[in-house]
Amino acid sequence: MPSASYALFRTAILTEQQVVCIYDDRPRELCPHIIGRNKSGEQVVLAWQFAGESSGRLPQWRCLRLAHVSDVELRKGRWHEGGSHRSQQTCVSEIDLDINIHVRKRR
Repeated sequence: MPSASYALFRTAILTEQQVVCIYDDRPRELCPHIIGRNKSGEQVVLAWQFAGESSGRLPQWRCLRLAHVSDVELRKGRWHEGGSHRSQQTCVSEIDLDINIHVRKRR
């Protein structure tokens, strides 16, 4: 059964809303692009982090394990596409929802 965080991130993808949350004790501002499960069966999301705190430079792609996410809120704002797509993503192995395939191609 999907977690509450999973449901909110999924809604954010469908409605192209930004997500503000805490991940590994750091505030993050993200635009989620792909959600599902990783090879271990954990709920994960591939998101473009454009603001907040990070151990590296921002903006950048993030693979978030949703069990480590808290205080999830959706907000309206500019949708951030992220950087180049030169390599195939390896974050989500069992894709439930991909904004580029399931959402935007319907329009």
